[in-house]
Amino acid sequence: MDETRRVAERLCHDERILLHAQVLPNVGPLQANLEAMEDRVRRYPIKAWKVFTHYPDLYTGGGGWWLDDHERGVPQVGEAFIEKAVELGVPRIATHKGLSSGSRFASPQDIGPAARKHPGANFLVYHSGFEADTLEVPYSWASRGVGINRLIASMRDNGIGPDRNVFAELGSTWWNVMRSPTQAAHVLGKLLRFVGEDNVIWGTDSIFYGSPQDQIQALRAFHITEEFQERYRYPALTPEIKRKILGANAAKLYGVDPITMPCRFTRRELERVRRILPSGNRTFGPTNAAEFRAHELHHQRWP
Repeated sequence: MDETRRVAERLCHDERILLHAQVLPNVGPLQANLEAMEDRVRRYPIKAWKVFTHYPDLYTGGGGWWLDDHERGVPQVGEAFIEKAVELGVPRIATHKGLSSGSRFASPQDIGPAARKHPGANFLVYHSGFEADTLEVPYSWASRGVGINRLIASMRDNGIGPDRNVFAELGSTWWNVMRSPTQAAHVLGKLLRFVGEDNVIWGTDSIFYGSPQDQIQALRAFHITEEFQERYRYPALTPEIKRKILGANAAKLYGVDPITMPCRFTRRELERVRRILPSGNRTFGPTNAAEFRAHELHHQRWP
């Protein structure tokens, strides 16, 4: 990762690559993991920490942990990890929540309590608690235990309102729901209403899906109907809100000034680069029914 960062800096003459450091505080001695965090900060320009509370439970059926240490009998490492992140001056916690593949530790139920106890830390909820096999519906008391609504419930139960220290990330989530206008409207509408229009941040997981151009274009073209705005109190998807989602919110979160760090190129240069890239703007995956069946069989329904 750091090699990629340094190559980009040489080519572009600016700091356009930001690094997350992965931490597995529940694997091995806790103190050794905290010391490793100190080492990473000394050696690299770390901007955030990436954690997977459902590891290794996802693979072994045990060993998960929680950011708020609310459950006895599992590794009590969440509080110490967050405190160390704040102490080291890198108070951004990027945590995988949702897309759980059956692991209960991928639930976002610990986000609200952790955010309430640590107001000096920012919690970036990767995938926003979305589950690929769950239908996204409006938030209500009856549906609070479903998909993204679990994140909203955790925030509301702990007094975390919009635009506070919880951020909702869209990687894989938008890729899944952009083909379903109703689900897409509920996902964006709920996040903008309850997490805040300044706290929804862009992500594509394009390493899995290929060029993110179709995801970008879908968001730019998407709108929430007036009916949904009135019925569910969702905001309109204005150009300004889309601008925030597609980069301005993350730039503010990471302390990046896009005005002083522009990426200058001409339209002709852009088209030339697009022509020479091996994959172009192609999205990975099957393009017809036969290819889809083969893909599904080979990957056992995984992306």
